[in-house]
Amino acid sequence: MGRLRRRRLSPLGRRQAAAGLLFVAPWLLALVVFHGYPIVAATYLSFTDYTVLTPPEWVGTDNYVKMWGDSAVWRAARNSLFYALLSVPIGLVLSLVLALLLNRPVRGIGIHRTLFYMPSVVPPVAGTIVFLLLLEPRSGLLNTVIEVTGLDGPAWFLDPQWSKWGLIVLSLWGVGAATLIFLAGLQEIPASLLEAASIDGAGAWGRFRHVTLPLLTPVILFNLVIGVIYSFQVFDAAMVVGGTTGEPGGSTLMYMVLIYRSAFSYFDMGYASAQALVLFLAILAVTAAIFGTTRRWVYEEA
Repeated sequence: MGRLRRRRLSPLGRRQAAAGLLFVAPWLLALVVFHGYPIVAATYLSFTDYTVLTPPEWVGTDNYVKMWGDSAVWRAARNSLFYALLSVPIGLVLSLVLALLLNRPVRGIGIHRTLFYMPSVVPPVAGTIVFLLLLEPRSGLLNTVIEVTGLDGPAWFLDPQWSKWGLIVLSLWGVGAATLIFLAGLQEIPASLLEAASIDGAGAWGRFRHVTLPLLTPVILFNLVIGVIYSFQVFDAAMVVGGTTGEPGGSTLMYMVLIYRSAFSYFDMGYASAQALVLFLAILAVTAAIFGTTRRWVYEEA
């Protein structure tokens, strides 16, 4: 085999390459400074005893051994896993149903789409405070509606059995972003395919099952991955509801709150870095597992 020759760029090509690098340089700099460096620094600090006030002291894997025997770590991991397993699929189904409704050609549909998206831009703390009022056991709107049916409403954020469900209900407040993404995917489906299915005798459910849903699988994959990542990083709502102790009874102690508590309540930055690195690896593993299943259910255009 002959030796491969490197293709030389023309003067115009070199100028275009330099211009491209110049335009992406701010993004690359931000990637290195705000993402790359923190990951490297956290990885190093996870093997040290660092309390901010004193220089880091190398302790090897002591922080990870400590995590293994820390009951708070396991409680936070269970709470976060419970939250992710329920909030993500419920949010996906709800956002898809809303997108199907908002895709109908009715008068004033633009206003409806805006109204459904607006909760997504509300500050998380403000949204959580609103839901604390709505889910108040005695005078909250939701329990008032439940009591009209003759049933007793739950105590929500005052009951360890219901507090995580309250956070899941709260997470549905922000499904507007996923709804818009689903809506964009629905509008990319060729109308000719739906018309052909209708001519072949497919009803509304048949068209959705055999045409719409397969063509939406790439969008479902995107919303699924984003939902999983954000569900493991829930912080604002859990912090407002239960504080750093996860009240009531540690039921709202999410993993991100635990990291915050280790870092800024106990000033154990080395231990907090180890917890953060474990979370990063867990999210990476779950995301890789999801992508590993895409050949079985994600439709790809030829």
